[in-house]
Amino acid sequence: QVQLVESGGGLVQPGGSLKLSCAVSGFSLDDYALGWFHQASGPDQEGITCTRSNGGETIYLSSVKGRFTVSKDHAKNTLYLQMNDLKPEDTGMYFCAYAGSCSGGEYGWKLGQGTPVTVSS
Repeated sequence: QVQLVESGGGLVQPGGSLKLSCAVSGFSLDDYALGWFHQASGPDQEGITCTRSNGGETIYLSSVKGRFTVSKDHAKNTLYLQMNDLKPEDTGMYFCAYAGSCSGGEYGWKLGQGTPVTVSS
């Protein structure tokens, strides 16, 4: 059974850092494209990173490039999102997700349950 379980969210001051984790079960990290999505105040999630399958590169949305970094721990089958220099507009729910490709593939993105991040002084 496939499961994605995010953790690591919380309250942080502007300029601070957080590291989110996504524990994956049911497949190996290189089997699919993996992404992080951000949901601010509205109902829609925005893709902010995508790591291509088979050890491929990670692409970043311009608003997070240089501040956020994706990494993998294959031994733990866990995906990470290191978030630095956080800004109030980074507040929201963060979801990890998988798909056949960074464009969503045949069946679209499948998201975990999310973890909340609040950036506030």
